[in-house]
Amino acid sequence: MLSVLPALEPIGSIPPMCKRDLLEQVIDSNGPVEAVEMLLLSDDLIQYQALLAGEIKEDRTDLAVLALDKAENEAVLPDFLLPEDGTEEQENKRASADAIWSRYFHRAAFVAGRKGSSFLRDWVGFEVGLRNALVTARAHVLDLDAAAYLVAPDLADRDIDYAQAISAWSAAPDPLAAQQALDKTRWEWLSENEGWYSFSAREIEVYGARLVLLRRWRRILSENQQRNGTGSIQS
Repeated sequence: MLSVLPALEPIGSIPPMCKRDLLEQVIDSNGPVEAVEMLLLSDDLIQYQALLAGEIKEDRTDLAVLALDKAENEAVLPDFLLPEDGTEEQENKRASADAIWSRYFHRAAFVAGRKGSSFLRDWVGFEVGLRNALVTARAHVLDLDAAAYLVAPDLADRDIDYAQAISAWSAAPDPLAAQQALDKTRWEWLSENEGWYSFSAREIEVYGARLVLLRRWRRILSENQQRNGTGSIQS
């Protein structure tokens, strides 16, 4: 298993390593490579979609699993995230993005079952449930049918009550605070499900999920400072 990893502080602190460094350590130590890859891929996917939407530039990405330097005829996304046919090319961007996330969560659940990762299985159930609870709340405000916007609802953990998280999100004064409220819920869930000092695969997988949150917030804070003209922060 891995050598002792540096402790991860709460959201907003400086991450002790990048995602790629963690993945390399997991590979070199014969750790839970596929489970960690799936966790890190979730953040890569968020960044890749932001890149396609023009929200970030390529030199600001922090990827661990995806590679952007593909040949012209090669897809950036792995095969399991691609549609089996070209039907999505005719769909709007939201529907296409939702379809990719559905394939991602189903693949993560498959990997969890194949590798016996109880944490990855639980994480998928939590993330899908939180995502769809948020979708339902937004649909209610906009008077839309939430069912049309749910992603992989069959994978959601129906035993978790997301009411408090959604309440904190809806009460937030701005989008940044709303995202912080959601990620605080994620961090707390990880605290309740970690395997710290167990020296098990679960401990490493939780570490990967925590690192994703820290790296995401490092990017958010850096971009926020740049927009406000206060310079960048050390990454």
